[in-house]
Amino acid sequence: MNQRNVRNFCIIAHIDHGKSTLADRFIQRSKIVEERDFRDQLLDSMDIERERGITIKSQAVTLPVEFEDGLYLLNLVDTPGHVDFSYEVSRAISSCEGAVLLIDAAQGVEAQTLSNLYLAFDHDLHIIPVINKIDLPAADIDNCLHQINHDLGLDPDEAVLVSGKTGQGVEDLLRAIVEHIPAPAGEPEKPLQALVFDSHYDPYRGVIVHLRVFDGTLKPGDTIEMWSSGLQYEVEEIGRFKIALEKTGQLSAGDVGYLIAGIKTIRDVRVGDTVTRPDARCKTALPGFREVKPVVFSSIYPVDTNEYQGLVQAMDKLRLNDASLVFEKDNSAALGFGFRCGFLGMLHLEVIQERLEREFDLNLVLTAPSVEYEIELNDGTRLLVDSPMDYPDPGTIKLAMEPFIRASIITPDTYLGPMLSLCNDRRGIQKDMIYLDTSRVELVFEMPLAEVLFDFYDNLKSLSRGYASFDYELIDRRPVQLARLDILVNGKPVDALSMLVYRGNAERRARAACKQLRQEIPRHQFKVPIQGAIGGTVIARETIPALRKDVTAKCYGGDISRKRKLLEKQKEGKKRMKTVGNVELPQSAFLSVLKGSPEE
Repeated sequence: MNQRNVRNFCIIAHIDHGKSTLADRFIQRSKIVEERDFRDQLLDSMDIERERGITIKSQAVTLPVEFEDGLYLLNLVDTPGHVDFSYEVSRAISSCEGAVLLIDAAQGVEAQTLSNLYLAFDHDLHIIPVINKIDLPAADIDNCLHQINHDLGLDPDEAVLVSGKTGQGVEDLLRAIVEHIPAPAGEPEKPLQALVFDSHYDPYRGVIVHLRVFDGTLKPGDTIEMWSSGLQYEVEEIGRFKIALEKTGQLSAGDVGYLIAGIKTIRDVRVGDTVTRPDARCKTALPGFREVKPVVFSSIYPVDTNEYQGLVQAMDKLRLNDASLVFEKDNSAALGFGFRCGFLGMLHLEVIQERLEREFDLNLVLTAPSVEYEIELNDGTRLLVDSPMDYPDPGTIKLAMEPFIRASIITPDTYLGPMLSLCNDRRGIQKDMIYLDTSRVELVFEMPLAEVLFDFYDNLKSLSRGYASFDYELIDRRPVQLARLDILVNGKPVDALSMLVYRGNAERRARAACKQLRQEIPRHQFKVPIQGAIGGTVIARETIPALRKDVTAKCYGGDISRKRKLLEKQKEGKKRMKTVGNVELPQSAFLSVLKGSPEE
C-alpha cells in the first residue's frame, strides 16, 4: 500500500456521544466483517464494556475503503470517553495524525469534549469537528455549529453532519478524513523506529505488541530490540487489526499493526517503549507517554489466601493491558497478603475489580479508597500517606495536606442552584461562572479530591437529570484537619474498613458506614455492636440484634421460675459465645462501605 493512501485517525468525544456506534458504521462501509457476523459496538470486546455501555480500552482497526481515486487504508482508533480513562485516550492519540471530534447534536459541547480537544492540540493533530446524532428529535444543529466556533475555536464550515445510528453522512465524513487528515510522514528506508502504544497477553503466543511504525520497515524474521531494556527478539509474525489479527508481509513507516516475537515475560514490554533494530538502531527513542499519576488508592486482597499467587499473575497480565494501573505488595493483619493499588478514579477501580473477578476467576476484598495525603511531622519529616495503616500518631503531626482539584462543570442554567449546593457541600470554593450561551453555564470550582471520590459524579448526574458534565485536573495540596476513622465489629477493629477522613465529615461517614454494615452483616447468636471510632472515642454505633431461639417453647404452664431458669441459661451461653465468637464479614459488607451510602 502506498504511504500516501494511509490515514491514521482516532475518534474522541465526551461520554455517550456515539464514538463506538460511528466506528460500527465505518466497519460496515469497509466490509471487513460479514453482515451475518456483525453486532453493535463491535470494537467493545470485553463483557464489562458491553454491559455498562462504555468503552474502557481503546481499540485499533484497519479499514480498507475504496473511493473513485483508489483504495485507502484508514487506521482507526476508537477511544473511551470517561475522565478516568483519559490516559488511554492520550496513548491512542500518539499513534495518529488526525482526530474526529464528535459532538452530540442534542447535548452540545461538554466538559470532556474540551479536555479531549486540548489533548489532540498537544499532539498537533488535525481535528475534524463532527456533529453526531442529527436524527434525534432534540437535535439543535445551529446551536452546535455556534458552540464549535465559540467554545472550541474550530471552523464550523469544516463540520460534518452525521448520524452514527442511521449511517447518514458517514460517506461525507470518510471523504473528509481522506482529504483533510495528512498522510503519515516517515521513510521506509530509514532505521526502524516504532512506538509501543498498547499490548495484550495471549496464553499460547505470549505478549502481542501493538505498535505504530514511524520510520523503517518491519518483516517476519527480523531481529528487534526494545530500547529501554536492550532485550532482543526475533519477529515471528506481524500484521494489522481487522477485528481479528490478520497477518501481513511487512509493516512500513506510517503503518499501525501488531508484532509477535515469542515474548513470554510480561515485564519485558513497556507501553511507550521504542522498538528498533540492533544492527541499524534509530538515533533517538520516541518520547513515549507522560508518567501516569494515580489519584485513588485502595488495597486488594484475595478472600482465600491460597489464591494470592493467582492474584500476582493476574495483576501482571492486567498491567500489560492497562498501563495506568500502579501497584505494590501489601499485607494486612486481617486479610493477609495483597496489593496496594493506585487508580485514576472510582470507575477505574470498579473496572479493575470486575476484570480480576471475571477474567481470572478471583474472589477479592477491597479496602476503602483513599487519596494521597502529605504529612509534615513535628521533627520536619515529610511523609506521603495513602493508607490508614501508615497514618502516624496524631500527636506527632504538625500539618496534613490533601490534594485539591480544579473542577469544571458545564450545566444548563436550569440546574445551576443544585450544582452550586452540591459543590459547596463538598467544601468547594467557587472560582468562576461563565455563561457559554443563553442556556449553558460553566462552573469552575476548586475542591478536595477526596470529596469527589465516592458519589459526587452520581449525584451530579441525578441532580441535573443527566445534562451536566464534569471534568477535573489536579492543581496542588492544601492544609486539612485529618483523622483516622476505625470501624470496630464486635469490639475488634477491621483494618480493611479504616479510612482517612476530613474531621468535619468523620461523624457522618462513620454513621453511614455503620448503617451499611448493619444491613450487610448476617445476624449471629449474639448481639454484634458496630462502632466508628477516632482514637479511643466512639462517634457512631449500630447494633445487630442476636438471633433468638425460643427456649421456653416446651414449657406449658407450671412455675414461672422454670422459664426464668431456661432464659438465664440462654443468656449465659450468649455471653460466653460473644467473648469467643468470631464475626464473619461477607464481601458485600466491604463493598457497601467502599461505595458509600446513598444518604451521604
